[in-house]
Amino acid sequence: MTSTVPVDGRSDFDFIFGRWQVRNRKLADVTDPACTEWIEFDATAAAEPILGGLGHIDRIRTDTFEGFTLRQFDPEAGIWRIWWAASTRPGRLDPPMEGAFSDGRGRFFCDDVLGGHAVKVRFEWTNATTDTARWEQAFSYDDGVTWRTNWTMDLTRTE
Repeated sequence: MTSTVPVDGRSDFDFIFGRWQVRNRKLADVTDPACTEWIEFDATAAAEPILGGLGHIDRIRTDTFEGFTLRQFDPEAGIWRIWWAASTRPGRLDPPMEGAFSDGRGRFFCDDVLGGHAVKVRFEWTNATTDTARWEQAFSYDDGVTWRTNWTMDLTRTE
């Protein structure tokens, strides 16, 4: 039987649908390039498809903040765009990350200004299975020559 869903990347994030327990490890101040203090905390997350499967939303909740992600697939460009908003920065929607999956790794990039510093931002999704996934954020302050990881999330399915 032949699938009617194009193999163009639109299904790459289907693993994320459902409910998750999330173990976070992040720098205490990700906007400070000199920060060395790491904090760890737990969260819950839930993701669902929208727009006929060409997008999805997810919400993450912790004891101290709530976050919201909108991801949309652009079939013409063959890329995903990812927007993030959080209760810690009311009224702000981060610039969209853009990228795709290749060989089981999703890599997404954008330019931003954080803490007064121009920064390149990278998201990576790895270890995407039925029951686990890993997300990692890194910043580059030298136009992508070097990268510093500042936040990781290890997801474990709860359903």
